[in-house]
Amino acid sequence: MNNIWLGFFWRLAAVAVASLLVWPVAGAAQALGLALLLVLLMLLHHVRHLARLSQWMADPRPEAQPDSSGLWEDVFAAFYHLLRRQRRSESRLTATLQDFRKAGMAMPDGLVIVDGGNQIEWCNPKAELHFGLDAQRDLGQLITYLVRQPSFGEALDAAGYSEPLTLRSARGGDLILSVLIVPYEANRKLIISRDVTDRERVETMRRDFVANVSHELRTPLTVIGGFLETIADMETPDPALIRRSVPMMSDQAKRMQTLVEDLLTLSRLESSGNPAREDPVNVPDIARALYHDALALSAGRHKVTLLLESDAWVSGTEDELRSAFGNLVSNAIRYTPAGGEISLSWKDAGSGAVFAVSDTGIGIASHHLPRLTERFYRVDRGRSRETGGTGLGLAIVKHVVNRHAAKLEVTSEPGRGSCFSVVFPESRVSKPDVAAKRA
Repeated sequence: MNNIWLGFFWRLAAVAVASLLVWPVAGAAQALGLALLLVLLMLLHHVRHLARLSQWMADPRPEAQPDSSGLWEDVFAAFYHLLRRQRRSESRLTATLQDFRKAGMAMPDGLVIVDGGNQIEWCNPKAELHFGLDAQRDLGQLITYLVRQPSFGEALDAAGYSEPLTLRSARGGDLILSVLIVPYEANRKLIISRDVTDRERVETMRRDFVANVSHELRTPLTVIGGFLETIADMETPDPALIRRSVPMMSDQAKRMQTLVEDLLTLSRLESSGNPAREDPVNVPDIARALYHDALALSAGRHKVTLLLESDAWVSGTEDELRSAFGNLVSNAIRYTPAGGEISLSWKDAGSGAVFAVSDTGIGIASHHLPRLTERFYRVDRGRSRETGGTGLGLAIVKHVVNRHAAKLEVTSEPGRGSCFSVVFPESRVSKPDVAAKRA
């Protein structure tokens, strides 16, 4: 028997004893009246404390515990300790919920919780970005109303849907999402979204790369294979055919060799285990050498000029810079008709320096400029092959420029020529005396 019941019976026993003591002195009626009075006082005492308990329960704060006495002191003490335990439990739950929300906010993937009616209960910032949501404004909204893509709605309604769904951003643009819908509890769902734009872009580039390499190799292999098959089928070799076919096969073999060399160069430039060196590079000497190479390549068909307005050197890898600058020069010669002008220049530009190759050639339309440095991208495919280009030269230039913390700038106008400029930052440029000391 607990203390409350024991105290109650002791009080009843006290009332009975008091009534029995009064009975012999004052009579039975007075004894009964005393007993009723004492019981009534006990009842009023309990009703008073019940009212206090009810008032406390309306605002159950431990610090607002009412004053009490007797049996009710134990009752209020028990309620007080219960409230304290509840407060501690609520604090722990709140802290856990806050930790969960913080973890959700920090997730690199988008998270959306929807109820059985597909109404939004919560989402993190990444989900706001992926689906164009607003965590405050869209709370309680149907997610299918905000993400209006049939495949997404079908996946939400499908029971046990477990395969990731690929879809474009709900608000358009180039964003590509991989969305996974995970049912949990009775009817709620967790929607997980991941930005796979880069992965899809890399996969597209890989497919395009394989297709382009196959396409570039198909023509030389067809030419060489065709001539070899013809010669092999001849009982007596035809000297005239051999004289005509060998130079053509040689040209196609050289074309394949150039393509392979460019691919190997790109692979080496993209390798993370091959960082650019920080050697002093004498750019004026490279410019002079490229000027003489341009004269030889042009064979008098163009007016080639060299303008050296700076004696600055740069920090980097000489072979890579020579290759990048050489690609710009050879492109200018290939795409400039006879009688045109080509200019090479090296000059100071504020705190940095600029190597530029300009020409009066065919020029490039503005919509082609953003894609010029893509592998195998050609403005005019037929003309590019006629001039012997592999479609990788500007891709190599871009990688070399990036490895040297520089910037490639292109200005061009159809029929007016082009200018390709490699802009080096101040951190890469040094004067000859300083560069010589470093060497």
